[in-house]
Amino acid sequence: MDLKLDGKIALVTGSSKGIGEGIAHGLAREGVVIIVHGRDKAKTEAVAHNIIAEGGRAHVVLGDLTREEEVQRLVDETKALGAVEIVINNAGGSGETQTWETTRPEIWAEGYDRNVLAAVRITTPLLPAMRAAKWGRIINVSSLAGLMPPAGRPDYAAAKAAMIAMTASLAKAVALDGITANTVSPGTIRSISLDEAFRKAAVGQGLAPDAPWSEVERQVLPLFAQVPVGRVGTLEEIADAVVFLASPRAGYITGVNLRLDGGLWPGL
Repeated sequence: MDLKLDGKIALVTGSSKGIGEGIAHGLAREGVVIIVHGRDKAKTEAVAHNIIAEGGRAHVVLGDLTREEEVQRLVDETKALGAVEIVINNAGGSGETQTWETTRPEIWAEGYDRNVLAAVRITTPLLPAMRAAKWGRIINVSSLAGLMPPAGRPDYAAAKAAMIAMTASLAKAVALDGITANTVSPGTIRSISLDEAFRKAAVGQGLAPDAPWSEVERQVLPLFAQVPVGRVGTLEEIADAVVFLASPRAGYITGVNLRLDGGLWPGL
């Protein structure tokens, strides 16, 4: 299927690693010009280099999305590269693990700033050009925690839930401008950090440190989550979903929160 994305320009925040990096590569494979964003210069440039080495097109912008002055510089640099038609708000994260016994209001404010407000700071200055062009795609990366909040990390779950509500509001506000706004909520996805956590748990279960991933996954996944499909998701699967939502083919899909969780939700 031709997704008709060749030549479009996308900003993927937090794309120097993990899910953001996977999304950047997925879009690049469809011919999208990628603006790779991160705070670590070396890591961000490495992702852009890899995209180019694979035949794609990529540029680098750096900045902390919780700092207004850095966001303004980043947005100016982005606009200089061309009209951004696709925005993937992936930057954020959970920070240090909190419990209801240890959490403090300032930690909640920091998490909200890092996830929700970071997306707002990027989206609002890029919306006018999309509206003028009568086309655009905004995809916010939330988490299954926003729908199934665990007992721990309440600040993170609340911030990710806010991103889902924010996206639904935005979708209605820009619907007549040819712009769609959607959320994706990943569940248990294999990343470097998940791989490390699973292997550590696997050793505790008696497996060798270098055991094949299939054995680690089979034995350890039930300790973390009861995923009905029986495996974790991949970065490529997240990227494929985002690429479709970013394409002209998905023009009638807006205000949606797409769960990428192997059937885990709803659950206890």
